[in-house]
Amino acid sequence: MSVQGGITKVQEVVANPSALGLFGLAMVTLVASSQKLGITGGDAQSVALVLPWAIFLGALAQLFAGIYDFKHNNTFGATAFCGYGFFWLGVSMTWMIRLGMFGSQAAATADISQLGFAFLGYFIFTVYMTVGAMSTHKVLFSIFFLIDLLFLGLFMSTLGLGGHFWHSLAAWSELGIALLSFYGSAAAVLNTHTGATVLPVGKPFGPWAPKA
Repeated sequence: MSVQGGITKVQEVVANPSALGLFGLAMVTLVASSQKLGITGGDAQSVALVLPWAIFLGALAQLFAGIYDFKHNNTFGATAFCGYGFFWLGVSMTWMIRLGMFGSQAAATADISQLGFAFLGYFIFTVYMTVGAMSTHKVLFSIFFLIDLLFLGLFMSTLGLGGHFWHSLAAWSELGIALLSFYGSAAAVLNTHTGATVLPVGKPFGPWAPKA
């Protein structure tokens, strides 16, 4: 706490929320990719039990992480976690509509192409976030690169373009996101907890990497 010109400033100490955010991302993409790969069933109704993980881990866990990253004055982390948290809320509501939870008329008149263009918007968002991830570390950059492939695959397959290849690209990319996010979350927890590099994440790189 400091006092300047009669104004009292209080600094609130907040732990790094990235471990929670990455864990939420890992969980929801692991469950969702199992559905896309046909491991847990491939029919349209099978997303019903993906919903809890999409809402609580994909959405709420990442939103909590993003809000606390704002307290860290971390624009990149806050935008990423909140952006993807809201994505999972949007996808969850889309699935609810298609499952008839908002009535049969809403389900019958839904145009899946609109979801495809939402995937396109998130692909654009992820591209410039991938550029920003270069100045964090290589594990996070790799996660964002796979998210690029995921959204590109989802956009193409949802609009029925290019055949089954794009669905497979999305499914395997999503599984890769899950595995790397588990690693990134574990690194954030263990490296911070021990004060040592238990799990290396790689140094920033590229033209905008922080100067040593």
